[in-house]
Amino acid sequence: MSARALFVTGTDTGVGKTYASVALLRALRRHGGRAVGMKPVASGCRETAQGLRNDDADALIAASDPAPPYASCNPYALAPPIAPHIAAREAGIEITLDRIIAAYRELAAMADRVVVEGVGGWAVPLSDALMQADLVRALDLPVVLVVGLRLGCINHALLSARAIRADGCVLAGWIANRVDPDMTRADENLAALRARIDAPLLGVLAHASEPNDADIEALAGAARVL
Repeated sequence: MSARALFVTGTDTGVGKTYASVALLRALRRHGGRAVGMKPVASGCRETAQGLRNDDADALIAASDPAPPYASCNPYALAPPIAPHIAAREAGIEITLDRIIAAYRELAAMADRVVVEGVGGWAVPLSDALMQADLVRALDLPVVLVVGLRLGCINHALLSARAIRADGCVLAGWIANRVDPDMTRADENLAALRARIDAPLLGVLAHASEPNDADIEALAGAARVL
């Protein structure tokens, strides 16, 4: 496994992890060579002729070069749009590290960089016995935290950053994502976060319908150092 990789988590569901991961993939491709995305576990998948498919995983594949096989990108696709450990239990599926690690190795062999996107927030379980931190430690990945700029983000971000480190993982940096364009005092909140998160701010994204050149270039520095 020669590829350099990172794990993208968020302060909560709906903060734009996929948006940030797609922007990172495009920045890495522009400045760092071949980059592929991975969504190890996804709930809320739709039924297709090819089996269960997830919109986030599809977005990562579309932003990757080379495009990975779906099964490698998303080894665990679950139908119900609920917490993955509950969705897996309902489907009679046991989520294991071995299957995820095998898929990760396939991706790492085909690219220079791998962007692994988590599910929900940092502390969302993958199974009754498996947390996302277990996966991050098993793959030895640095973590990038996506902070959705909206009311309550300071508390969520600081608690998430503390939890990542308490779980024995490395917080390599964080990305601010303007998920609420009408947020009051957004820049003051951003300044408060910069003063309190002991990790570099890698970029501030506009969170449009999809990442544009400005978002991609906002992460150009991250692409060179991660």
